[in-house]
Amino acid sequence: MENFMELKFAARSQNESFARVAVAAFISQLDPTLEELTEIKTVVSEAVTNAIIHGYDGQDGLVLITCAIIDGTIEMVIEDNGRGIDDVEEARQPLFTSKPELERSGMGFTIMENFMDSIEVTSRPELGTRVRLVKRLKSPSVANH
Repeated sequence: MENFMELKFAARSQNESFARVAVAAFISQLDPTLEELTEIKTVVSEAVTNAIIHGYDGQDGLVLITCAIIDGTIEMVIEDNGRGIDDVEEARQPLFTSKPELERSGMGFTIMENFMDSIEVTSRPELGTRVRLVKRLKSPSVANH
């Protein structure tokens, strides 16, 4: 059984907390542990912040989040149509940041990797970035509605 939601919003930093809370509300139907919920909210924050700060770099744009629940597994896709990433492997290295002047930690992808079961990053310069995140909950209580 699959359940899903899609959320599209302006690429503005004030929408990051909205995105985090919306995804958390959606997955709450699985009755996640507090730790799982915190990890998912953190990952959403990191991915959305990357899209806003690095993808659009202050320009107008949209962030799209698709979240699906499939048999107790959460699959999230966070996409933007921004600048894209020139070198995805380099961007995934711990402490790498393209915005040191903003005091970015360079740990976004590392945090995502640590909290999720899998992460796929696809990006093309000037066409945007797509981050697919998958996490199986420890003891999902799958709602049948």
